[in-house]
Amino acid sequence: MNKTERQETVDSLSALLKDTPHVYVTDFSGMSVLRMTEFRRRLRAAGVSYVVVKNTLAQRALAANGITGLDEHLAGPTGLVLTKDALTAAKVLGDFAREFERPTVKAGLVDGKAVLPAHVKRLGEIPSREVLLAQIAGSMNGILYSFVGALEALREQRDTAS
Repeated sequence: MNKTERQETVDSLSALLKDTPHVYVTDFSGMSVLRMTEFRRRLRAAGVSYVVVKNTLAQRALAANGITGLDEHLAGPTGLVLTKDALTAAKVLGDFAREFERPTVKAGLVDGKAVLPAHVKRLGEIPSREVLLAQIAGSMNGILYSFVGALEALREQRDTAS
């Protein structure tokens, strides 16, 4: 890779980083080509980009965007998960890692703040929007049911007192 190709790679990665507020640094060592292809397919289906790049080029692109806190994690085989939706990407990463034990998350950048792998794992465990809405609706239904039950008990108590 000559100097102009390296600069083009840094420029394209910098452009991608400007458009994505969330970045996860992963270690994909030990993954076969078949597993890597499946991993990329799942990420693409979720609307997430996955970039494998040399660590020095990634450091330059991160520095060009003023992103700090990830440099010490750029060692060994590194892939960058670039996304606009932190939860979806973390969910895909977590599901795939539970299934195949790879890739591992080294660190992350969520809303401009460096986070630990445990934080990324917790993000992946948050239920989907639909599940959360169903839980809220169920809670509200339970409250309303209890309120109606209390009103009914008051009415019965009033009727027996008269």
